[in-house]
Amino acid sequence: MTIADNKKAFHDYFIEERFEAGMALEGWEVKSIRAGRVQLKEAYVIVRAGEIFLFGAHISPLPTASTHVKPDPVRDRKLLMHASEINKLIGKVERAGYTLVPLNLHFSKGRIKCEIGLAKGKKQYDKRETEKARDWQREQQQIMKQNRR
Repeated sequence: MTIADNKKAFHDYFIEERFEAGMALEGWEVKSIRAGRVQLKEAYVIVRAGEIFLFGAHISPLPTASTHVKPDPVRDRKLLMHASEINKLIGKVERAGYTLVPLNLHFSKGRIKCEIGLAKGKKQYDKRETEKARDWQREQQQIMKQNRR
């Protein structure tokens, strides 16, 4: 079940591979995510000291958050993956010019997971080409719908 999608990632990047990662969250963050108060639009994933972190994901605290906890909505959150997967990602990011972007947040067996994508940036003409293809698909669907009648 998807909680939040990063539609901008598919517009700006070619997604080559997808990986699922767990997230190290605080209690108030889990409650806010379950309430749907999360945004991945400006988020990105970075590798630091052999670990991967999610930066820029905005999780709005609920108004009923605890008084003794000072929630930081855009703090960096550690992503949890197997060491072999992390090493594979580090190799591709450093050597091949790829970048890591969060694609969505979803539930998996009651846990909140982040799907990250190994991506290459699109040029402006690639973005226009993708839009043209999407528009043409939409027109084809409309033509097919009219011909059935």
